[in-house]
Amino acid sequence: MAKILAIESSCDETAASVIDNGVLLSNIVSTQIDVHRKYGGVMPEIASRLHAENISIVIKEAMEEAKTSFEELDAIAVTRGPGLIGALHVGLQAAKTISMLYNIPLIPVHHLAGHIYANEYVSEFKFPMLAVVVSGGNTELVLMKDHMEFEIIAETVDDAIGECYDKVARVLGLPYPGGIPIDKLAKEGKHTYDLPTPLKGVKTLNLSYSGLKTNVINLVHNLEQKGEKVNVADMCKSFQDVAVGLVIDRTIKAVKEYKVNQVILAGGVSANSYLREEMTKEMNKLNVEIKIPPMWCCTDNAAMIAKVATRLYDLKVFAPLDLGVDPNWKIDEWNKF
Repeated sequence: MAKILAIESSCDETAASVIDNGVLLSNIVSTQIDVHRKYGGVMPEIASRLHAENISIVIKEAMEEAKTSFEELDAIAVTRGPGLIGALHVGLQAAKTISMLYNIPLIPVHHLAGHIYANEYVSEFKFPMLAVVVSGGNTELVLMKDHMEFEIIAETVDDAIGECYDKVARVLGLPYPGGIPIDKLAKEGKHTYDLPTPLKGVKTLNLSYSGLKTNVINLVHNLEQKGEKVNVADMCKSFQDVAVGLVIDRTIKAVKEYKVNQVILAGGVSANSYLREEMTKEMNKLNVEIKIPPMWCCTDNAAMIAKVATRLYDLKVFAPLDLGVDPNWKIDEWNKF
């Protein structure tokens, strides 16, 4: 165990956190959502500039809230990937600078490992375990037989589920990020629109969202061309049933095939109320423990990076100062850099 400062800057949140012997001392997040909302999605160049403006302020606040100094740190951890290349660079350069100035180890952390280990703030893992990773940039089923052992057993073959939510929200005239308004309106709507289930009839654990997104967009445009009004709540309900239903279906199949003891949700889309409810219901039917992260750590933050970093510190997983970012870093290659 050690006292570690962790930095996260993979997308549109600039975050820093301090953890000491497993105890979280601070967790500061500066979000850019309001800036990107006007564009209907994250603008990478703007995100990078905002990270550069906010990174030193966020680190300072995290250190002050933790009532600690840089001299007291045992290591500095940072998200190396996956994510937006420019955004990742800002966090990494800040971490490298601190590592060099205070002569402390640099710990590279995989962003998705962070989302998974955020669940450790709730309770301990029980292996073998299935992590259902659902976010704006990633959708994967990850099998874990022990700590820091990740095996990707399924993933999206095209778009991530969160990306699909955002694009569907845009065509329906809903604000970014799309997950919240769609989830809210779906509660008011009925499943009246016929949308195809991706990869239906295909023997695979993989997922797909590009076709579903395209079908919603085409259906909306066709109705508008006919002068017909789209019932937004009904479309949200119809879309969410299919999108979440695919995740549930693949999870059930994976649980049965791999005989896991526990299932955890991880990533931004794990905040979706329908996914949380349906996953809990289906796992209870299978008598498999389900772990759902608290809402505060569903979105990107540095506390989750700090949690992984404590394990990597014990394993002495340190990186040289010539470390580079990897926007496409695979979770099963977390120790290759």
